[in-house]
Amino acid sequence: MEYFINAAYLILEMDYLFFSFLVTILIQMLGFIIAFMKKTDKLTDMFYGLGFIVLAGYWFFQGQHDLFRTLLFFMIILWAIRLSVFLFIRISKIKKDDRFDAMRQSFFRFGGFWLLQAVAIFVISLSFVIALQKKDMQVAALSAFGLCVWVSGFIIEGISDYQKFKFKQANSGFIKTGLWKYSRHPNYFGEILCWVGVYIYCVPLFFGLEHLAIVSPVFIASLLIFVSGIPILEKNADIRYGKDKQYLEYKKKTSVLILLPPKSD
Repeated sequence: MEYFINAAYLILEMDYLFFSFLVTILIQMLGFIIAFMKKTDKLTDMFYGLGFIVLAGYWFFQGQHDLFRTLLFFMIILWAIRLSVFLFIRISKIKKDDRFDAMRQSFFRFGGFWLLQAVAIFVISLSFVIALQKKDMQVAALSAFGLCVWVSGFIIEGISDYQKFKFKQANSGFIKTGLWKYSRHPNYFGEILCWVGVYIYCVPLFFGLEHLAIVSPVFIASLLIFVSGIPILEKNADIRYGKDKQYLEYKKKTSVLILLPPKSD
């Protein structure tokens, strides 16, 4: 009985999650209205990053600026700014995102995408939103390990994004150099590592139902591996390069996600 009482009390104390969800919805709906009126794809990824920046900034400045919370704040801000700037530069070059060709003119279909984006931001943010409610916390050994995982992911994602962007500027084929020699999707591997790192960094602070924040890295990993990331890109690559012997050889020898040495013959 005591366990259920404590759980109920914790749920009541977690009203900040409901507030975070509402803020996220409002930000993304604002982005949707502007994007729909202007029929532009340039705002989608910018508002994705902005959602994380607003949540991290709001909750960070509501509490103490100790080392633990400061490091966590900058982990989220650096990740969000880098990703938003990179994606904005990319969409400015290619002009439009093919994902939205079938929905850009539809208020409800396009709005549905933005709503799902809001939900995704909220779920992925759970770890750091919960952790930023804590006070007087020290950076534990496990948190230090999580920080190292995050740094690794941040570097891998940044380098692989840059390598592919520069390659596509001068080539029309598929990339198989740099980090892409060791993984067909190293940027996604880096992205997953970032959020696994954030969760590990925060987990020493979690109590009871707060451990459900593990859904954050599980959600982003599942999304990229099984839903909107790798499956779509692999399908498109197979259609485009499926008759290219070099691509088939590359696909056969190269890891799908994790950075690994190419398979030998």
